[in-house]
Amino acid sequence: MAHLTVDIGGRPGLDCQGFCKYCYFKGVREEDEPEPLGCKYCMPFSVGCDYCTNFVRERYTGFKDLRDVADDVLGNLQMMGGNLERITISGGGDPSCYPAFEDLMDLLGSMEVPIHIGYTSGKGFDDPALADRMVELGLSEVSFTVFSVNPELRREWMGDKTPEASLAVLGKLCQKIDVYAAALIIPGVNDGEDLERTCKWLEEKGAKGLILMRFANREDQGLILKNAPVVKGQRVQTVSSFRDMVTDLNGRYNLRISGTPLWDPTLGSPFAILDEPELLEKLPRVRKRASLISGAIAARYVQDVLDACGNKSWVHSPKKEIACLITRDDLKEIDLPSLEKVVILPGRSFVHEMEAAEILSADGVKRTVIRGPDTLTADAETSMGMTRNEVLQMEIDGFSALIHLINQNGV
Repeated sequence: MAHLTVDIGGRPGLDCQGFCKYCYFKGVREEDEPEPLGCKYCMPFSVGCDYCTNFVRERYTGFKDLRDVADDVLGNLQMMGGNLERITISGGGDPSCYPAFEDLMDLLGSMEVPIHIGYTSGKGFDDPALADRMVELGLSEVSFTVFSVNPELRREWMGDKTPEASLAVLGKLCQKIDVYAAALIIPGVNDGEDLERTCKWLEEKGAKGLILMRFANREDQGLILKNAPVVKGQRVQTVSSFRDMVTDLNGRYNLRISGTPLWDPTLGSPFAILDEPELLEKLPRVRKRASLISGAIAARYVQDVLDACGNKSWVHSPKKEIACLITRDDLKEIDLPSLEKVVILPGRSFVHEMEAAEILSADGVKRTVIRGPDTLTADAETSMGMTRNEVLQMEIDGFSALIHLINQNGV
């Protein structure tokens, strides 16, 4: 299946009608030479690349001119094999705020294939009639940040100048295509009764799903760009209370509701395989020892899977909750004497193996550092469009790769 991604460019806060109050990029400093984090894309003996220096900060130029976008589309189509079956519009800015958005839709609509908008806040939609037009041109799916169906909360927290129109567009799209809404939950703002109203409204309009995102306000919760706190003095939910809220709402509304970082009640993910003893038995057995680094949320689940496969390896975690957001500073929290001589990092962590080896060998024991698989399971943003079998297959593939890595390189 050929899938075309159309990148329109754009910058957070500048090409989306201003930063939302809760935007994680709001406090990112625009240094002339930002310090690279290090990542899997860096050269072996050099810390820093475009991905971990600029891309992670979304340091883009402005929106691309429509002519340049069209040239990119034509070039990609010429290189593509097979029939085009799907188009996704993406970018650093908000597609609804793209100055030539309607012309872009006309261009893509002429290809007569389903169009997906990967993300929009809807802040640029100021005419409800645009919803019908987009559907006529082939829009079949959209991921839409709703935050709240209270126009005043959208106006205050998202900077939406026309919240009534944005919600009218969302409502029309819910009735005609696949809409996956999203809401970052700010305790005391859009939770409680307001969240109940949002769920009920989306259910009545016909949305397919709602992804709830737990608000992060501290470095250990995932803010890695020296931008904490995002909202001074704002309290945050514990992971367990957030998970309980997701479970409760999903059970009471005819709407698929899931949460990130935890969890998807419909599929039982992440780490759905823990409820499948027969599948755990089919995983490779752990025959050697290595130390694994994971985030504080996933560590226990990863350990439970490995325990079911032989338990020769132990999982260690810093305070950082999310594994792929672990940085070099987080590794300094690890108790070095408890580590094996082989250490496996999360595949997508923002750490260079060379620096990790230096940090994790600071006690005088030389340790080999290896990067593990990119993913072991699916978070809600991924699982929302998956079946349980697809999630389980992702977990089988991820853990099989991890265990083979332990057996191949461990002691």
